[in-house]
Amino acid sequence: MGMPSKITSKGQITVPKAVRKRLNLKAGDSVEFVEVNGEFIFKPRNLRAGDLAGILGPPPSGETLTIDQMNEAIGQAASEDDRRITREWRKGRK
Repeated sequence: MGMPSKITSKGQITVPKAVRKRLNLKAGDSVEFVEVNGEFIFKPRNLRAGDLAGILGPPPSGETLTIDQMNEAIGQAASEDDRRITREWRKGRK
């Protein structure tokens, strides 16, 4: 069952109280609108980094990385993400 909401002249919407409660949303939390098959899904983005601690478990081989190796891996991932975002932005501008 859907819950109605209105868009203001500034493009803002009010998330119904029942939805905020169900998704544990509070003032200042971020949300994301994701398009899937022509429809949009509203997703909370209120996880904190600490909530994800241990989610992946230990590395497969039990090997440990140095801080420099971790920083290098983070830099590579960020660079790849930047390239993907730029590609998608350019594709959307055509």
